[in-house]
Amino acid sequence: MTVLRELDERLRDASAGMHRAEHVRRLRESIGQQVADVRATLKDLELSLAQEERDVAPLEGGPSSVLARLLGNREERLERERAEALVARERVDGHRARLARLEADAAAADAELAALASASLEHARLLAEKEQQLIRGGDPRARQLADLGTALDQVEADLRECEEAHRAGRDARQALDVVLGFLDSARNASTFDVLGGGLLFDAYEHGKLTSADQAAWHAQRALDVFSRELADVGVTARPVMPKVDTRWFVDVFFDNIIFDAIKHQRIEKSRTGVKKLAEWTRGTVTYLEQRRTELTADRARLLTRRSDLLRPA
Repeated sequence: MTVLRELDERLRDASAGMHRAEHVRRLRESIGQQVADVRATLKDLELSLAQEERDVAPLEGGPSSVLARLLGNREERLERERAEALVARERVDGHRARLARLEADAAAADAELAALASASLEHARLLAEKEQQLIRGGDPRARQLADLGTALDQVEADLRECEEAHRAGRDARQALDVVLGFLDSARNASTFDVLGGGLLFDAYEHGKLTSADQAAWHAQRALDVFSRELADVGVTARPVMPKVDTRWFVDVFFDNIIFDAIKHQRIEKSRTGVKKLAEWTRGTVTYLEQRRTELTADRARLLTRRSDLLRPA
């Protein structure tokens, strides 16, 4: 019996390693897809940045600059084109940072997979050894206990993965709520600005929108982690933050009712997109909570059956 007990301990360790390897393998696949998506997006953004910078150059000097000066709108156009280029640069820098983090995640997953490479072989070897021990022991309960042990291992692994996805979902939901808070403040200021708020409200909007843009990168990071954890529980999702458009911060120099109305529409569009994503995240977290409850009940049922089998006659 001591031999079997020791064998069971080694099997549990090997099973945990095997489940962890499968978990990391699925995470690695999700990270790989995220890396490919971000690289494609970054390529497009870099092209857009190059175009924005080309639009600025002629206004800083050359025939276009002279013509714009003659028409009396050079400074206005130059400020606007510089603002467009600045936003394009910020988005390129943000996606480059996101790509670097994802590539670091991929390297960490590869290293862990290498360390867990032997777990599956060790588990198979120990299972074969235990089977021989049970056959030699002749205990009629042996097969049922072995089956229950396998089922418990699987439920424990599923429950652990569900809890990890649930934690990631809560983190993503909180990050999205921060973005919405900034956008709500910007929308409120924009409403007053449309009614004639002036430069003070423009400056306030700019601050809130800049904060929203920065918070959006943190939220995207949280969503990247959440989508990988979801893949581990059989849910395929690739959530992407809506663009938080900060181009209008230069409109403080061109304050009029038309620009104010455009700003308000842009803020509302960004807010609507983030709100939809937050609602999806909340719904998915609720599903994970229900799934966790089901798995917890399954584990309790299996543990009860195991206890019944081990109870002395």
